[in-house]
Amino acid sequence: MAIDRQAKVLEAESWGDYHLLRVGSPAVGRDARPGQFVMVKACETTVPLLRRPLSLHDAGPSTVDLFFRTAGEGTRVLSRKRPGETLDLLGPLGKGYTLSGRLKGRKTWLVGGGRGIAPLYFLGRELLALGAKVAVLYGGRSRDDLPLVDEFESAGLAVLPSTDDGSLGFHGLVSELLRRELGRGRADRLYACGPDAMMKAVAGLADAAGIPAEYSLEAMMGCGIGACWGCVHRIRDVSGDGWVKICEEGPVFPGERVVWEGSPR
Repeated sequence: MAIDRQAKVLEAESWGDYHLLRVGSPAVGRDARPGQFVMVKACETTVPLLRRPLSLHDAGPSTVDLFFRTAGEGTRVLSRKRPGETLDLLGPLGKGYTLSGRLKGRKTWLVGGGRGIAPLYFLGRELLALGAKVAVLYGGRSRDDLPLVDEFESAGLAVLPSTDDGSLGFHGLVSELLRRELGRGRADRLYACGPDAMMKAVAGLADAAGIPAEYSLEAMMGCGIGACWGCVHRIRDVSGDGWVKICEEGPVFPGERVVWEGSPR
C-alpha cells in the first residue's frame, strides 16, 4: 500500500454522469491487481471530508485508470479534475479477483452493471493475457449507462450489452441476459461487480448452473483500511456467518461465502 499525494491527472474523459481519469502513479500502479481499489482524496478542503473508494479500472507500471459515476459531492469534485491537476491516492487496497493459468482456454463471463463495470476492464485484459475466452455482459438502464462498450471491444473483449429500456443490445436486466446465455451453454468461471440486487440475481443463476463465481461487493467506506467498520457485509466461514469488513477482507469474495440480503440466518 502506498500514499501518492502528487498523482497527476494525465487524461480526463466524460460521458454525462460517467467519468474516466488516467492518473500517473507508479507507486500505486506497479502493485495493482484486478479487483483492488484506491481511496481518493477529492480536494484539500474539509468538504468532502472523507476519501472516496474507487475501483481500479486499469493499471500499469506507471498509471492507474479510475472510472466512476457522479453520485455526491466527492465524485462531483473528482469529475471536474483536468490534466495537470493532482490527486491524493491511498492504495492499492483490498483483495482482488483470483486469477490462474488454469483459466487458459476456459470460457469466462464478466457481469457488470452501471458503474460496477469499473474493475472488469482490468480483469478482462488480465484474463485475455492468460488465454481465457472472455465475454463481458454489460448492463445499464439505457445506452447512456454503457459508455465503455467501445473500450472493451478495442481491447479484444467480446461485449454483450443489455439495457432496461432496450436502447442497446438485449432488452432487459443483465441478469436476464445471463439467463439467456445460460440457455445456450454454461461458462467455466464467472466474475461480477455491481449493485447487490443485481449480483444476488446473478449469484442465484450461477449457483443453479454450478459455475464457480467471485463477486466484488459495493459498500460505503469511511477509511478503506479496516479501522472504522463502516463497510460490513454478511460473509460465511467455517464456523457460520457474520459481519466482516469489505475493505479489509474483500472487496472480492467467492460466491459460496457471500450471504445476500434477505437470505435466512
